[in-house]
Amino acid sequence: MKKIVTYLLIGLLGTTVSCSKFEEINTNPEATDKVTSGMIATRIILNLANQPTQKGFLQPYMLNKNIVWTEFVESFQYNGFGAGTLSFSAINDAHFMPKFATSEKLAKSYEGLMYFARAVKFFEATMDLGDIPYSDALKGETDKQYFPKYDTQKEVFIGILKELELADQAFAAGENFTGDPLYGGNTTKWRKLVNSYTLNVLMQLSKKVGDADLNIKNRFQQIVANKPIFTANADNYQLIRSDKSGQQYPFYKVGNNFTIYPTMSTEIVDRLKARSDRRLFYYGNPSPKKISGGMTAANYDAYVGIDPSLKYDNILDIKNSNDYSKLNDRYTEIATGEPTQQLSYAQLCFILAEAAVRGWINEPALAWHKKGVEASMQFIFDNTPNTEQFHHGMPLDAAYINTYVGGLTLPAGAEAQIEEIITQKYLASFLQSEFNTYYDYRRTGYPKWKINPETSLNSEATGKIPVRWRYPAVEYDYNTENVDAAVSRQFEGVDNVNQLMWILK
Repeated sequence: MKKIVTYLLIGLLGTTVSCSKFEEINTNPEATDKVTSGMIATRIILNLANQPTQKGFLQPYMLNKNIVWTEFVESFQYNGFGAGTLSFSAINDAHFMPKFATSEKLAKSYEGLMYFARAVKFFEATMDLGDIPYSDALKGETDKQYFPKYDTQKEVFIGILKELELADQAFAAGENFTGDPLYGGNTTKWRKLVNSYTLNVLMQLSKKVGDADLNIKNRFQQIVANKPIFTANADNYQLIRSDKSGQQYPFYKVGNNFTIYPTMSTEIVDRLKARSDRRLFYYGNPSPKKISGGMTAANYDAYVGIDPSLKYDNILDIKNSNDYSKLNDRYTEIATGEPTQQLSYAQLCFILAEAAVRGWINEPALAWHKKGVEASMQFIFDNTPNTEQFHHGMPLDAAYINTYVGGLTLPAGAEAQIEEIITQKYLASFLQSEFNTYYDYRRTGYPKWKINPETSLNSEATGKIPVRWRYPAVEYDYNTENVDAAVSRQFEGVDNVNQLMWILK
């Protein structure tokens, strides 16, 4: 692995303005020349919560079958995976936050943020790749450890869960802190996030519920019973957008040349239509052909998705026919869009519903399932102008939400219940949370996405969606011995996108 150099942060973080010539930078007597804990915190939090813009923003949702991309053949849309990334530079400075704190209680709060940031980055990496460097990671500066060994995925998850536990303890002992663009430094809010995130991590380990070292069921129960967790949309792990440059919704139209390419997928449209779910009217626009043929925009049948598994030429034929649904205008016409989530209260409700079905908690699954749908609908309504342009005369008002949620049921049988819970979680995560719905699909097989072997770019298993990314080439170039050892013990020496990592076995 290449040596990671620790960079001190100087200047405003997150919204940095640079000058073209060094001599044009003048000393501001009112500006600090000292790096603070809050400055580092801002950069780290924005790195955790932010998402790419324009086309990059939508790429996870091609894999998640939310949308169909019509510019050209996209690998994710056709289940083509390559190499992943393995970089922890975003948290390389995290350990400075408690060191630079001006009081013991503030040091505890920044320590909590440090542990949480580490847990998130290691979780994301191991979810994508499998075994990763963990115990030796980020030791280039301190221990001159430039070629870190790979820990087993089980060891990594034990470490992640421990760091999340330490984060909760540190926030509990701390006080409100500066530099936080998510929760204004409120440590109670951060405890809710840490514990809710832990429940998400534990659910991703559902296939390992019998592992005594992980103690998944008991950990889950103890958090739900004794720790603060999300209780409303106001707790969401999300970034609220503004109309300022660099802070706008990631797919806002200004400077965005890609707005003509995404269309609605049948995977979303058909499921919403089958459930008479008004979220359809907020996610998409009606088919121009259906409208010109006499249908109104308030008619479910006016919305037409494109099958993302079709041959690309067939997709273009449908687009040229004008009989398809584009994304709703709210994703391109409103600078602030909607907050972009990494983990929401609605998603947590579905996690709790699934846990109830699995027998991890003694609570009614249907009640949590209903809360998840309600939270999703309320989030959309609260973050969308109440005009016909954005809901097509079918608003998600209180009367509709109450009636719809009141009529929800779960089918008989645990497996069927999990399928419906995961499907509703999927519908609640439209253009949200990046790869989370892919992780659920990989773990459970739900929703049942259509796979077309004739168009699949997963050449070694055309009837499947890959279950991991390959290790990055830089690891083979600079950390050969350690990455080879990891591939050998996990995958019998073959670094393949269809090989099952430990959590999936």
